[in-house]
Amino acid sequence: MTYRIATFNANSIRARLDIILAWLSRHRPNVLCLQETKVPDEDFPIKPIIQAGYQVVFKGQKSYNGVAVLCLSQPDEVSWGLGGDDREADVRLLSVRVDGLRVVNTYIPQGREVGTPHFAYKLDFFKRLGEYFQSGFSSQEPLIWAGDLNVALTDEDVYDPKRLSGQVCFHPDEQAALKAVAQWGLVDVFRRHHPEGRAFTFWDYRLPKSVDRNLGWRIDYIWVTQPLAERSTDAFVDLEPRRMPKPSDHTFLVADFEL
Repeated sequence: MTYRIATFNANSIRARLDIILAWLSRHRPNVLCLQETKVPDEDFPIKPIIQAGYQVVFKGQKSYNGVAVLCLSQPDEVSWGLGGDDREADVRLLSVRVDGLRVVNTYIPQGREVGTPHFAYKLDFFKRLGEYFQSGFSSQEPLIWAGDLNVALTDEDVYDPKRLSGQVCFHPDEQAALKAVAQWGLVDVFRRHHPEGRAFTFWDYRLPKSVDRNLGWRIDYIWVTQPLAERSTDAFVDLEPRRMPKPSDHTFLVADFEL
């Protein structure tokens, strides 16, 4: 059976709801991870998602952050955040267990500017996330880590590596932090199937015709533990939603598995 996982930074679920619902109808993933839902829980659009045939769990706030996981099956475990009193982490990380799989949906802080407290918080978030995986899970169990990680790992993951080198989201400290988390036992599914070449997931609104000119970044990921990597059959970026009217600045990343 083909099992499909997808991730999408919606940049406001209410603004992109039509795009999301159309995409769900067309591609029918088993699990869709959403980031930057930007809506308090009482205003989350539950009804149309349920009408589309999906269960949904979510945690959000007004105007910023927010994560949600949509599943065809009912999740049997749900948790938020990284522990402790970091309330911002609660609206940046959502973990569910569904169909025997652990799915960790994450919206990593953007960092704003290198050298600021926001950038330091981003690096610390990665550090705590690594501890979260190491203390709470086994790399031998089927686990999926998906989301907007706000880091481009290699020169092939940005449109102009020379000019962008050292900027936020393409800084060696962030790259090292992401790699440290992945060393726990995670495989970048997209690169497993496409080891070379550029395929972006984010195009900045501020750059004119950034999609047509392919001025993008690959900052959205689906990482999996080895047991799932061995069962992965495909991974791809769906560019079409980014070309639709009033799109998010991100698009959908998809991975398929034979389970």
